[in-house]
Amino acid sequence: MSSSACSTNKDMVTRLTVVMLWLLLGVFVLYPLCRLFAMTFWVDGNFTFENLRPFLDNWYDRRSAVNSILLGCSVGLAGTALGFIFAFVTTRLNLPTWLKFALSAITILPLISPPFTSSIALTLLLGPNGMVLQFFGLDNFNFYGFWGTFISETLTFFPVAFMTISTILARIDPNLEDAAYSLGASSSEVFRTVTLPLAAPGIANAFLLVFSCSLADFATPQVLGGHSFPVLPTQAYLQITGMYDFKGGAALSFMLLIPALVVYALQHYWVSKKSFVTVSGKAGGKSSIKGPGLALTTIMGSVVAIVIAFIIAIYAVILVGSLVKVWGVNNTITFDNYHYVLTHGMKAIKDTLIIACIGTPLGGLLAVLVGYVTTRLKIRGHKTLETVSLLNYTLPGTVVGIAYIIAFNDKPIVLTGTIYILIAAYLFRYSSAGIRNVIAALTQIDPSIEEASRSLGAGSARTFISITIPLVLPAILAGMKYLFIHSMTAISATIFLVSVNWTLITTRILECMTELQFAQACAFSVILILLVFAASGAMTLLAKVLCRNGDNIGAH
Repeated sequence: MSSSACSTNKDMVTRLTVVMLWLLLGVFVLYPLCRLFAMTFWVDGNFTFENLRPFLDNWYDRRSAVNSILLGCSVGLAGTALGFIFAFVTTRLNLPTWLKFALSAITILPLISPPFTSSIALTLLLGPNGMVLQFFGLDNFNFYGFWGTFISETLTFFPVAFMTISTILARIDPNLEDAAYSLGASSSEVFRTVTLPLAAPGIANAFLLVFSCSLADFATPQVLGGHSFPVLPTQAYLQITGMYDFKGGAALSFMLLIPALVVYALQHYWVSKKSFVTVSGKAGGKSSIKGPGLALTTIMGSVVAIVIAFIIAIYAVILVGSLVKVWGVNNTITFDNYHYVLTHGMKAIKDTLIIACIGTPLGGLLAVLVGYVTTRLKIRGHKTLETVSLLNYTLPGTVVGIAYIIAFNDKPIVLTGTIYILIAAYLFRYSSAGIRNVIAALTQIDPSIEEASRSLGAGSARTFISITIPLVLPAILAGMKYLFIHSMTAISATIFLVSVNWTLITTRILECMTELQFAQACAFSVILILLVFAASGAMTLLAKVLCRNGDNIGAH
């Protein structure tokens, strides 16, 4: 085949790939958002703010907006503070390696669990018939409302801040702190004037991420907030599912979208400043990491010990709660709850696994295609393509779910009640991690490796399959693992999309909680956690086996 013919085929494949990606992103990202905006602002063919008037006139809805901002800021501050303390202890203190590993593993446990695991445990401890309340005789204590939601969300989302800040702290050169010590500064002064300022961009980014997670959270306020503490996600859910008012739900979603977009803009700003902490001249002699002083070290260590003990207690309560007949009333040990889950809940388990297993490889394929097109091909509008592919992840899950139910509930595309709408919701929301990983991996790979393959006679497709994919395989598998975990545990986007035909474990847990079936909710949670751990372990092992080829290729 001549070189012109090969070039023509390459151009054709490129065009088809780009057209396919834009078509998919247009249908499952842009189209739902356009339908959401149209339902919010378009009435009888005219642009109007009339649909927002009921929200602005209703004091309860206005209160839900204020509560959402208040809760987000409170959880953001507390979660960031906890995340910083944990990150500092694991990265800047001279602890044994095994202890750092154990602390990190326990810390991220809430991220790979159902989003309301802590809500269940706290309800069993501090809710009706709660163990702690019975022990202290506090019959009239009300845990529901702001404080219950705040504590639960902080425990759930502070690992996000931990992972963000730990990366920043690990990259700070200890020699910079040594310079301050050499000028006579004390440990606390070095911590205050050197370490904290260098970590400031990461801390700010962590706050914005935790704030965004709290703002989008649906499950925790639904379980612990109640009518006394309404927030925008739960109000939007009730507006659509309880009142069948899609216009009202769309209006509330738009109000939720405003702070989310502000957070995204600020987050993008702070992310661009990350390089601030990396300019540290690491070419100098190695230095050991010093602590912030005995007093601060003791305080941080105590906080970490208390929170770790609390996290372990939460999961112990979940396990024990799954083995009793009726929590606080009849604590007889039984396996009836697991029998209930494995019989009445088996459909939800099968449906969740099917959806996750279908969506995960599709997410890997989407990630590598978007990453390759935006990084290697550099087509016109490749930055726009990248932004659109990540858009659903930046939006609150509630907004995405409402947009999907509005867009795909009637012609021209009807997907409501099918498996396809659930797969699409997960795929175009949680494949973002894989896309970012692939883009980052491709930017680190010298294009000359692929060019050498093509110069030896290999076509573009063969080079892509045999060279590019093996090199970025670790990034692809990491993104697939992220997508699988969230496909198993997420609820905010898909709560609007489940049906009689297709349901999820997380929705069954929520149903059990609202019906005060705490033991069954615990059993469902234990089963889900075990499934996620088993799948994560299998995927990690698979990654180690498959990525050897990629490492070998990259070594040559």
